[in-house]
Amino acid sequence: MSNTKLVASLAIACLMSLPALAGVRKQKPNPLSPEAETSVMLGSSKITVEYSAPSARGRKVEGGLVPYDKVWRAGADSATTLITDADITVGDLSLPKGMYTLYVAATESGWKLIVNKQTGQWGTIYKEDMDLGRTSMTLKPLSAPVETFKMSLDKVDNTSATLTLTWGTTAASVPVKLAH
Repeated sequence: MSNTKLVASLAIACLMSLPALAGVRKQKPNPLSPEAETSVMLGSSKITVEYSAPSARGRKVEGGLVPYDKVWRAGADSATTLITDADITVGDLSLPKGMYTLYVAATESGWKLIVNKQTGQWGTIYKEDMDLGRTSMTLKPLSAPVETFKMSLDKVDNTSATLTLTWGTTAASVPVKLAH
């Protein structure tokens, strides 16, 4: 094969892999649960969460859309994806750099963030045997209900941030830190 054909073939292969590097959530757009993203730079490392943002539209959130005693997809549609280009800790879990799926196990008395190694699936496809682990979240009641689900990564300092899930009358948060 000539050098020109080899370079062209490699260029095409690289371009075809770009969607995989950007995340795996690209599905048909859903106007009722639009795609959303939050990211933070910790040092020179980027952490991103891609999710779909459902709205309550008159439905019960806590114990309803966020079911108690079941695993919830932490959003809507495609599974919520966390992408990190550095080793981090989320709560008390150690995550090597890479891509993960986030779920939530909510009860009336507390929420746990689930970090799962399976990626690219629809949000309702959950395989517990693929869990990296679960970590407790800090719950804070909100004075006014939030209509549309929101996730945010808020920088605390150059090596740490807080991941917060806000919906209904609850904000659930967990610390995110660069691993040392």
